[in-house]
Amino acid sequence: MRITTAAREATRRRILEVARERFAAQGFDPVTTRDIAGAAAIATGTLFNYFATKEAVAAALVAEALAGARAAFNARTRRGDSLEEELFALVAAELRALRSHRNYLAPVLETAFGPLATRRGDAGEAMRREHLGVVGRLLEADGRPGPLEPGSALLYWTLYVGVLSFWAHDPSPNQEDTLAVLDQSLRAFVSILPPKAAGTARTGSRGAL
Repeated sequence: MRITTAAREATRRRILEVARERFAAQGFDPVTTRDIAGAAAIATGTLFNYFATKEAVAAALVAEALAGARAAFNARTRRGDSLEEELFALVAAELRALRSHRNYLAPVLETAFGPLATRRGDAGEAMRREHLGVVGRLLEADGRPGPLEPGSALLYWTLYVGVLSFWAHDPSPNQEDTLAVLDQSLRAFVSILPPKAAGTARTGSRGAL
């Protein structure tokens, strides 16, 4: 019997919701694909038709959170901030969206976000492409050439993944030290970009995570 698209999507959604609950309650390492499949009322082999690994399940959850953050960022009212401020606001919005996924962000970074990885998988490559797409649009809105050329894109992505990794392990209250790391990273990145075509950017204020 052929499974409908709606049924496949319902099963995929059930897997993700069960995994989200298990990861939140038990942490990432103790949860197995067998645990997730059992709680989702499917065979373990069936789960692998949707996700090749447990890390791929986590990556899908992270991808959803990041997509929501980017949508909210793109829909917000622009304030005419500098490029550095806009990039800061983008990453800070993503970090806030990832707060409930923080305890399993590290394995996602290792398997799907690595700046030198040649096989990030569909979710990892999509997250990279979509985030860099927003960055490219911010550059163009600031009067700079966009999208990023390969070298600058690699540098930015390395800094971005470094910020996410620092945040995932940041013991400071509300991960406040991450704000300083993000600020320094973006300042370094913006300093190597070609100058704006014209105009001077306005400096805004930093938000909290």
